[in-house]
Amino acid sequence: MEGLCTRLDLKLTSRCSTSSKFNHRASSRSYRLRISQKWTEPSAEKLKLPPSLVESTVRSVVGFTAAAAAATAVICCDSPALSESLTVAFPVSQASEVNTVQRTLVETWGLIRETFVDPTFNHQDWDSKLQETMVEMFRLRSSDAAYKKISGMLASLGDPFTRIISPKEYQSFRIGSDGNLQGVGLFITAEPSSGHLMVMSCIEGSPADHAGIHEGDELIEIDGERLDGVDGEAAAQKLRGNVGTTVTVKLQNGKASGSGSSFREVTLPREFIKISPISSSVILHKTPDGHLAKTGYVKLSAFSQTAAAEMENAVQEMEGQGVQSYILDLRNNPGGLVKAGLDVAQIWLDGDETLVNTIDREGNMLPINLVDGHALTRDPLVVLVNEGSASASEILAGALHDNGRAILVGNKTFGKGKIQSVTELHDGSALFITVAKYVSPALHDIDQVGINPDVQCTTDILNSPKESFLKKKSTSSLETDSCILVAEHELDIQQSKGSAS
Repeated sequence: MEGLCTRLDLKLTSRCSTSSKFNHRASSRSYRLRISQKWTEPSAEKLKLPPSLVESTVRSVVGFTAAAAAATAVICCDSPALSESLTVAFPVSQASEVNTVQRTLVETWGLIRETFVDPTFNHQDWDSKLQETMVEMFRLRSSDAAYKKISGMLASLGDPFTRIISPKEYQSFRIGSDGNLQGVGLFITAEPSSGHLMVMSCIEGSPADHAGIHEGDELIEIDGERLDGVDGEAAAQKLRGNVGTTVTVKLQNGKASGSGSSFREVTLPREFIKISPISSSVILHKTPDGHLAKTGYVKLSAFSQTAAAEMENAVQEMEGQGVQSYILDLRNNPGGLVKAGLDVAQIWLDGDETLVNTIDREGNMLPINLVDGHALTRDPLVVLVNEGSASASEILAGALHDNGRAILVGNKTFGKGKIQSVTELHDGSALFITVAKYVSPALHDIDQVGINPDVQCTTDILNSPKESFLKKKSTSSLETDSCILVAEHELDIQQSKGSAS
């Protein structure tokens, strides 16, 4: 029976979240916040697993086979609130690739246990969930099947945003955040109601752009493989690849009636794609009193690491061109790095305003505030939003709106009021955990609710006789965009009020 008693001691380099105060500075601006920060290396402080679970898990080991070895995982966390060790006994799989995922399971379980926003774990016994999943995983022979068991365990939390992704998918995620990738230049998203994969936008000058793929087109197949049940990240992974290779996509034209003629196949070459989250231009238009006005237009497509710096450069450049007002376009911006959203807010706000309020797992509300903020410009501002504006986009829109800095124009936002941490695990996979909820500075709930704009950009508004602001426009896509036309009108109103005062 010596095989049964073999022990494998694992000291996993799990990293645990801590909440702390810090000041962040970008140029001359800073803010104060308490949010869950990047994982840190472990210290000697540890977590403790209830003895009953250890005993019952060991009993499960005995019930398998004499060839099975009992393993002990010790997880260490860098958290001053935790001071005891966590010991997890589990049956070691004979398949080495499954054994690797078993370690990932323990690491995942421990991080969820200490940081997940819902301390009831969706009203279930989270300790027993580890035992149940480990027993199910023991019989498996492939890492793919084992990862599915972890995904199943996470799905039981009832939060679709808490998930694990493979090492390969995590590398793609990091590339997207850094702003460089090899692919075809498509942004896609899963439609919430149907799960269909829709094109959100194409990067200008990319292979997808040159092929005439448009926003609203539905992605049906990639290289002949149907995409039924495939999520957006998995589809994006299929589109990426080495420069010089090609990928064939089948699409349904989003503007067609749905007949067979609306389907088409396109073979796209993969290229180096530089993802700049910012595009900008100066829009000239005549005000109601006949003056020629310059409006600075800035579109922010994602909150990447470079978003704030690039926006700062764009605003400074347009300030030098003498613009008198701004339109910040957050339509179809799905979010990204929360810190990037806070940095962008600083470009537009002064003083010590609250940018967002976070709510931790104990229900404590923690405001995130500017510290002696100095905006780059105080010119009138309109922010464009729609149903594709989510997460960090909603944080930014809420901060600018609730502090009286901007008028919101467009359609109701997506409604993702959760803040997540991203942790790279020992095997190179990554765990996304919802660690907090947030509400706007005016305490408006956003999660599953969204933000309603001040003004909807509908054709009714544009066709109203009293809207004399509609002038003859060129064929520029910006100058014929209905939301931008409405935004210009709102800016005219703001400027006229400013002049009158």
